[in-house]
Amino acid sequence: MQSPFNQVRSVALTAAVILAAGTAAYAHHGWSWTQDGFFELRGKITAIYIGNPHATLDVDAEGEAWRVEMAPPARTIAAGFTEEVAKVGDEVTAIGNRSLDETEKRMKAVRIIVGGKTYDVYPDRVPPA
Repeated sequence: MQSPFNQVRSVALTAAVILAAGTAAYAHHGWSWTQDGFFELRGKITAIYIGNPHATLDVDAEGEAWRVEMAPPARTIAAGFTEEVAKVGDEVTAIGNRSLDETEKRMKAVRIIVGGKTYDVYPDRVPPA
């Protein structure tokens, strides 16, 4: 049986771990790191990743390497975007919000267009037509 001191310490440590994990998840999943207004990026896909925490595309846009974050894998796949619909070398258009830090070549996409097909990975956030 644990002493009362060790029980309190154990509960406090557990609470601290839960709070830290929740804070990190909140910061990661927000849009606070992105600019307002839509940004469009066109280029060639250099890598495709459909996995946690977010699906990503690496894109060569006029010689610059960009990271395009999409939705979490389940949401990206539900939008129809899987590793089978695009391949390295395909032309892609990503529409979304770029990083507030303009030296960082990163954006969060709400819409991906590959091979004439549109994938709205955040349909509630797509720009008006």
